[in-house]
Amino acid sequence: MPSSAAMSRLVRRASFCSIRRSAVSSSSMTGSFAELPNDVRNRSRAAAHEARFPTVLTNKMVVVIAAEAPVGVALNTAALLGVGLGHHHDQVVGPETEDAAGNPHTGMCAYPIPVLRASAEQLHDLRTQAAVRDDVTVHDMHQIAQRARTYDQMSTTLSGTKPDDVEYLGLALFGPRQTVDSLTGALALYR
Repeated sequence: MPSSAAMSRLVRRASFCSIRRSAVSSSSMTGSFAELPNDVRNRSRAAAHEARFPTVLTNKMVVVIAAEAPVGVALNTAALLGVGLGHHHDQVVGPETEDAAGNPHTGMCAYPIPVLRASAEQLHDLRTQAAVRDDVTVHDMHQIAQRARTYDQMSTTLSGTKPDDVEYLGLALFGPRQTVDSLTGALALYR
């Protein structure tokens, strides 16, 4: 059972993010949006937006960007990693929502995503450590992809590159909270 402080944080996050129904059945939940005050829940879709506290507490996403990357490259890297995460993990993007006027808004990520920074060496070590974990998915962005003009060119170049020679611009990790924290807990926030 999450602490009251954790529940409070989750309720605040839940007011901004919707989590798909398939993640956890309503019988295993500790609460739902229907129990929240009117100003916090989306009245038109309250039944479809049940809070999934166990899912949010058990998994974590983190994006780690190369400290040496120029700002434009860092932003592009974060965007590409986000697309990879959203594509690979269906459950992380909530359903479409509506504002008070009924205007549709596409689904947003249902997880907070801390953006951290690491040196090139740290990125390489982090990828190596995370890749051997069966419970962690690793998405990466590297110099080869940045320099390539097409996906085929990137794939061909990468297939001929030794793993030690790949220069990472960023990584995204998804997995159990404790595992992701153990891999990234010493890294600083990207500022």
